[in-house]
Amino acid sequence: MTARVAIQQADFDLGAEVDAMRAGDAGVGAIATFVGTVRDRNDGSAVTALELEHYPGMTEAAIEAMIDEAMRRFDIRAARVVHRVGPLAVGDRIVLVAVTSAHRAVAFQACEFLMDYLKTQAPFWKKETTPEGSRWVDARVADDAALARWGIAAGNA
Repeated sequence: MTARVAIQQADFDLGAEVDAMRAGDAGVGAIATFVGTVRDRNDGSAVTALELEHYPGMTEAAIEAMIDEAMRRFDIRAARVVHRVGPLAVGDRIVLVAVTSAHRAVAFQACEFLMDYLKTQAPFWKKETTPEGSRWVDARVADDAALARWGIAAGNA
């Protein structure tokens, strides 16, 4: 079985990731995925690049704990998170969250739960490059609110 968490500089292949998750599991009836990409604007400013940093070891452990929580909350068969770090260009893929289950509703819910949790609880730091210079991206109140609907208080924003 493929590892549940990968933190890497290299891009990922969505098709290969999904194929690996469902290989040998005939009980998979649904696969929900989310792929986040670098957009060209944030907070009203143009963005030309993004750099992500993480705390090795701590980041993987935090995401593993998120997956454990998703496994407890939802009837899912597997979950995978691939998160890129280092310099990224506009249009590059940043993150993949993928979940398998017997049924689609559960897969969608678990995928959304993991993404909400990831946005607020995983130790990543983002620095955007804009025409005005570089700036660190702060946590957002909206991300904490998204996590709160799952009964979890983030307190980051």
